[in-house]
Amino acid sequence: MRTILTALVVLGVGSSPAQAQETCTRDAMVVFDGSGSMAEMGFNLMDEPRIFDARLAVRTVMPQVAPARRLGLVTYGFGRRESCSSVVVRFPPQADAADRIISEIDRLHPAGETPLTEAIAAAAQVLDYENKPGEIVLVTDGKETCGGSPCQLAADLAAGADMTVHVIGFRVRGEHFAWPDQPQDAFVDPAARCLADRTGGMYVHAETLDDLIGAMRQTLGCQILSEATSGRPATREVL
Repeated sequence: MRTILTALVVLGVGSSPAQAQETCTRDAMVVFDGSGSMAEMGFNLMDEPRIFDARLAVRTVMPQVAPARRLGLVTYGFGRRESCSSVVVRFPPQADAADRIISEIDRLHPAGETPLTEAIAAAAQVLDYENKPGEIVLVTDGKETCGGSPCQLAADLAAGADMTVHVIGFRVRGEHFAWPDQPQDAFVDPAARCLADRTGGMYVHAETLDDLIGAMRQTLGCQILSEATSGRPATREVL
């Protein structure tokens, strides 16, 4: 695996040099939520769709992380309205995968339900979780809506060969409308948090673009480029 000069990198949050090096030898799968709620806006304290900042975060972080480890991608929800049959393994872990991940996320449009349990299971199978250690990073805005049991899956993964699942809850909201003067009722943890809790991973709540960028760096867990190289993208997009 390519060595990154330590003069150009900083450790992921909470990692020692030995831990960061060990983590970077493990293949990782990114599981990206493309359900219809990623396109929601206009209520629950959101003035634009989550997918806008999610794409910006991917464009910022992936070029920094991909040189340090092999990455693959699973998506769900995109292009399949009201459907749970939307889990797609875009590709297994490969070196220097930044451009491919960015391209896959940029060209997809949110729709459909949230089969996150099936998506995590697919990523774990790609990583051969029963025989090899690995890591999965789930970026999601909500709960399982397709009948899966993320906590049961977490128990199954914990019985394998050291498969760690990190969960990023991005602008997670409750099931009901929340007025601006009631923010305490708007922010909740997704049920998928147990995937992190039971596999030794991290759960990170992200509310802003900067939060999401930081959470992706932290959960990917490798040595990455200095904060000074990661300015916020200058342009925004339309859905």
